[in-house]
Amino acid sequence: MEPTHEYQAAITIHEAGWLSTFQDLGREDSEYLGVPCGGAADQLSAATANILVGNRRTDALVEIMGGRFTFTASRDVFISVTGTPADVAVGGVPVPMWQPVCVPAQTRVAISNARDGMRNYLAFSGELETPRFMGSAAPESRMGFPQQLAAGQKVALDSRYRGFSQPYLGQPLFRLPVPVPDFSAGVWTIDVVDGPETAGTPGIRELLSSSVYTVGGRSNHVGLRLDGPVIHPEGLGEIVSHGVPIGAFEIPHGDELIILGRSRTLTAGYPIVAVAAKASLPLLGQASPGRKMTFRWLSQEAAVERWREQQRLLATLEDRVRALFTAVGLPLAASNAAPSGVRAA
Repeated sequence: MEPTHEYQAAITIHEAGWLSTFQDLGREDSEYLGVPCGGAADQLSAATANILVGNRRTDALVEIMGGRFTFTASRDVFISVTGTPADVAVGGVPVPMWQPVCVPAQTRVAISNARDGMRNYLAFSGELETPRFMGSAAPESRMGFPQQLAAGQKVALDSRYRGFSQPYLGQPLFRLPVPVPDFSAGVWTIDVVDGPETAGTPGIRELLSSSVYTVGGRSNHVGLRLDGPVIHPEGLGEIVSHGVPIGAFEIPHGDELIILGRSRTLTAGYPIVAVAAKASLPLLGQASPGRKMTFRWLSQEAAVERWREQQRLLATLEDRVRALFTAVGLPLAASNAAPSGVRAA
């Protein structure tokens, strides 16, 4: 079904949490120009939120990092909230996360009490009007593009939602095969594969898989700084500055382990002793200070299969949403599948 923008809704932000920003899945091919891709720290939750309201995975949405976020809309809107477990209420009535929810006009929505992880994602059916930098709504503060939301701010939404009532807001609107991550474990297990300097760091495999690390307070979108035991490579000589992938495990000169995130610098001269498997990157994007984690080594083949399975589950959800929305007359974006080459999940 082709999108029909029947009206523009005004979203009024009443409380903006500790840090809330416009986000999407990041900049495609920007790294060739020396700009990090950026984008949602938890790509799986962000993509799922958009799919659930009939958007493309890559559409703009809101990333909420802690605190209390509340808003009202001037017209009926269709939303979903994903990410770490939190309390979500529409007009004071608790509603489920990881499901599409109908919100009547001028009804206050509150997202609060986030726990276990660090970030929630709020998607609206339609297109949020926000500036873009290099084609993306994702923040890039080093280039003067913070994208931070503030209390009292009004955001325009070109809405496709034509009013599909949900009289029992506390009940799921549909039963959908949503791949909801488990954030409840006391110690998270992150899958990793070999890095360029794994073999040159004897004992690093055993150390990472047998130790528990704690996320430090200086962690951010650039990377997680972990407290825990490290081994410094010996005999490698000077490492020429080179490109680094998202999820690279670096050991700088101090006794600290760094896992690079989506806003990392693009080159470095530190040894990379492991790389987080791509399917584990969303969980790393939810790691808050104090979070404890350990690591499990996978072969490259096993890591690729885990990633493919994650994408198969998202594709299945897209198919179900497309079929359901078409059946009940709810609108979809022109394509709610990630285009080829787009950074997704």
